[in-house]
Amino acid sequence: MVESGTPAVRKRYVVGITGASGSVYGIRLIEALLASETDVHLVITEAGWRVLKEELGWNTARRHEALEAVFKEQLEARRLVFHPNADIGASIASGSFRVEGMIIMPCSMGTLASIAHGISDDLMTRAADVMLKEGRKLLTVPRETPLHAIHLENMLTLAKLGVKLIPAMPAFYYGPQTIADMVDFLVGKVLDQLQIDHDLYRRWGDEQHGAKSPDHHRTH
Repeated sequence: MVESGTPAVRKRYVVGITGASGSVYGIRLIEALLASETDVHLVITEAGWRVLKEELGWNTARRHEALEAVFKEQLEARRLVFHPNADIGASIASGSFRVEGMIIMPCSMGTLASIAHGISDDLMTRAADVMLKEGRKLLTVPRETPLHAIHLENMLTLAKLGVKLIPAMPAFYYGPQTIADMVDFLVGKVLDQLQIDHDLYRRWGDEQHGAKSPDHHRTH
């Protein structure tokens, strides 16, 4: 029985970053979730760390320090919790640990295939498997081109299970001026699926809400 006056648990999501190109998407998503007062549990694959080094210049030889360089305050406050991918006994590996859902952004074809076929041999795929068995939200942002039939069949398998697939496909109708604008668009599409309010891009037909000023610039 829950006693009256028990403080509400802050919403929390699992964010996964794999070795697909587009690690900036995952980092920007974490920033947006934290800004929305949502807590984040983060897991990064070995290939994901490689891409963070190659694309964002992170010093991945000192992983915790690399995270602290961007999220020091949130790590200290435990609003952002990092789990090594090899830690199969981490909290997010259990369905009894309550989270709203999981977003894998970007999602490699290897990770997507493992999830589609129930192979959960590391924390990333185990956490995703937990989302499926518990009926929680699982969003994947696949980043690959071109796609062959196996990729498409795996995506169809996940779609039939209720997984949301949000391919890393930028739009141009809102007039992006920078790469950061295109990153924000995709992050905004993920937040839409999570029903989290944001103003990361201008919506079609809405000049008043969700619009950015013309001089909006952000560097990652």
